[in-house]
Amino acid sequence: MRLALREAGGPVLALFASLSTLVCCALPALLVTIGAGAVMAGLVANVPGLVAFTAWKGPLFAASGALLAGAFLMRWLTRNAPCPADPAQAAACRRMRSLGGIVLIIAAIVWVTGFFFAFLAAGIFF
Repeated sequence: MRLALREAGGPVLALFASLSTLVCCALPALLVTIGAGAVMAGLVANVPGLVAFTAWKGPLFAASGALLAGAFLMRWLTRNAPCPADPAQAAACRRMRSLGGIVLIIAAIVWVTGFFFAFLAAGIFF
């Protein structure tokens, strides 16, 4: 159980943080960029907390980037950690390492996409 938490806990936390930045900051920028202002207005009307998240996008991206960096660091430090000797537990250990790596890569892609649309897209497209 402890190995599973160590192998997948950091990447899952980083993915959650990256998805929150995507929803708060990248989605509104993307909708406005593609000309879907009415959809954005409807989204803000139905999800009032979205405006509060958008006001704090700098600290939110910094915190989620720190979580992502921490997850990558945790992954790097445990890259050579031995798996248990029991064959069933060793197979579970390898699966968790593989799954954790995939989740971490997805989280990084989501974070970079959110960062692009929240901070860079307006300057490039307008």
